[in-house]
Amino acid sequence: MPSLAVKLNSVFFKFLFKQRLQNRIQTPLNESPNQYGITTRPEESVSASNPSFTDGVATKDIHIDPFTALSIRIFLPESSLSPPEQTGPKTKPKSSQQVYPISLIQRRKSYGLLNMEAPRNDMRRSSFEGLDLRSDNNAYQGYAPSPQNCKKLPIMLQFHGGGWVSGSNDSVANDFFCRRIAKLCDVIVVAVGYRLAPENKYPAAFEDGLKVLHWLGKQANLAECSKSMGSGARGVGAEFTKAEVQRHIVDAIGASVVEPWLAAHGDLSRCVLLGVSCGANIADYVARKAVEAGKLFDPIKVVAQVLMYPFFIGSVPTESEKKLANTYFYDKEMCTLAWRLFLPEEELSLDHPAGNPLILDRSPPLKLMPPTLIIVAEHDWMRDRAIAYSEALRKVNVVAPVLEYKDAVHEFANLDILLKTPQAQACAEDIVIWVKKYISRRDNEFSY
Repeated sequence: MPSLAVKLNSVFFKFLFKQRLQNRIQTPLNESPNQYGITTRPEESVSASNPSFTDGVATKDIHIDPFTALSIRIFLPESSLSPPEQTGPKTKPKSSQQVYPISLIQRRKSYGLLNMEAPRNDMRRSSFEGLDLRSDNNAYQGYAPSPQNCKKLPIMLQFHGGGWVSGSNDSVANDFFCRRIAKLCDVIVVAVGYRLAPENKYPAAFEDGLKVLHWLGKQANLAECSKSMGSGARGVGAEFTKAEVQRHIVDAIGASVVEPWLAAHGDLSRCVLLGVSCGANIADYVARKAVEAGKLFDPIKVVAQVLMYPFFIGSVPTESEKKLANTYFYDKEMCTLAWRLFLPEEELSLDHPAGNPLILDRSPPLKLMPPTLIIVAEHDWMRDRAIAYSEALRKVNVVAPVLEYKDAVHEFANLDILLKTPQAQACAEDIVIWVKKYISRRDNEFSY
């Protein structure tokens, strides 16, 4: 059973959150202060971005859509400062072969094929080459990469939770979680600040998720254009000036800015989607659209997705919905209120495709989905549907293991009061081990 502290915090959390949801239901939309959209609530504790490598990760915020509040926060791990790894197979010494402790198996159940073998990248750290920390108040005081010999890292697109009505990509809790994943997994995390309901109802959050994927693809193309223009003018390998890093390039859509961190370090051929709670629904939607688009999204390749306690619901109650309806933190009544705020009134249904991934007219076919890791908690009333989705994927030969955590609650690895628990740390480590199977380059894999 969860600890007494978790139970007490759950009582206060549910009381405050339900009160806020009911107030929003009673507030007419025409009185909403910002139809442009909002990505965070006034009561949310947020963490300021820092473009220097604080605690091993540099962060920056980017507003990517001039017509909406859609924004992203980039988490760049300090490992990006290391020299690029040499290609070619490596032989791992027998004395350093990785052995996973029994505690890794004991702390959670697993369903389906779950190969936890994964190579660990060498986490060597070099000096802070490329850092721009001048004291001039008018100068940019943060990391400014050089395009020469930059280490390329996979991209992880992350969608926060909060029932579509709360939470943010720059909240203290989400910032901590994304920093943890960026450092452990050696990836660039792009956390999406999608528009919240009820100010922007469905499909706004889903469209925002897809819009960020389009933006990332556009960034890759602009970076190639910028590289070609630079090499044509001065030869391959020449360093860019500060003005050229920030210059505008006109493409078919209009004027766009090359994002230097992504241009220097991002490898979009190794893209992973990670969604938390309702964010898992968005991640699954974006994965489906990427599958449907095929090569239209090149150079982006979604190689895997991680769905953490997805917000999957339906009209026919499952066993976990019957037994755990009044569970800790996000109980069924509270999630139903959030669902009412999220969906337009004319589309209100528990079997809406935004919440039920197993509807009959779903496209594309499940067999085309990328490998999918699903995280569930023992005391989560939505767990059975997540497990059913995993089973449906495995029936059509999609790699889709489930990790179920004992005595855990919904969002146990993301709630601010639980972030530093051993269970949250273990969950992050398990995710990293699985994800590294799909983002490790073949020519850098170890041979035994």
